[in-house]
Amino acid sequence: MAESSAATQSPSISSSSSGADPSATGGGGSPGASPALGAKSCGSSCAVHDLIFWRDVKKTGFVFGTTLIMLLSLAAFSVISVVSYLILALLSVTISFRVYKSVIQAVQKSEEGHPFKAYLDVDITLSSEAFHNYMNAAMVHVNKALKLIIRLFLVEDLVDSLKLAVFMWLMTYVGAVFNGITLLILAELLVFSVPIVYEKYKTQIDHYVGIVRDQTKSIVEKIQAKLPGIAKKKAE
Repeated sequence: MAESSAATQSPSISSSSSGADPSATGGGGSPGASPALGAKSCGSSCAVHDLIFWRDVKKTGFVFGTTLIMLLSLAAFSVISVVSYLILALLSVTISFRVYKSVIQAVQKSEEGHPFKAYLDVDITLSSEAFHNYMNAAMVHVNKALKLIIRLFLVEDLVDSLKLAVFMWLMTYVGAVFNGITLLILAELLVFSVPIVYEKYKTQIDHYVGIVRDQTKSIVEKIQAKLPGIAKKKAE
């Protein structure tokens, strides 16, 4: 009798174990979220790529014009004034549109409701999971930056630290001529002009960049050969 009960129990055990296999494989399938995350990050990076390469002229022109006007305004006025005028302009548009729609509804005796109801019903709350994901992604870049700063300032590589010193010395002359807003304006002009020019004249630019890179590499190698600490480190 005990043997028969054991025999009847064994199929149930095997079936439960076989039922556990799909869950195990499903757990193993969790890396499938990785391509989705990669596709999401690729989507944002591809959007930026299309923006700076002027794939959509209207969209790029709108972003470029808006940011350029904002930077020029910051160069002429204070941050408080620019932010205040932007908020006033936005409120003027929304309030005017709200009053206009209310008058139209009163005249036509329609019940369309609030004109911005579709936007008011949009859920813009940030979940804790999404917040932690953004924070984790940001912490990766912060840790890399801290590691680079420590490596440069504690002179792990003498040549890299000297490069930083020379760059900062050159930046003192740049800072004497330009302020921060001017540099941001120049940076935006370069971001929206250099990629499209490089795409058009890629072959010629790569040729001259290769020449400059070879010359720079040879100069750095000569400097490293004359520094005893670097030469000794390479020999080891």
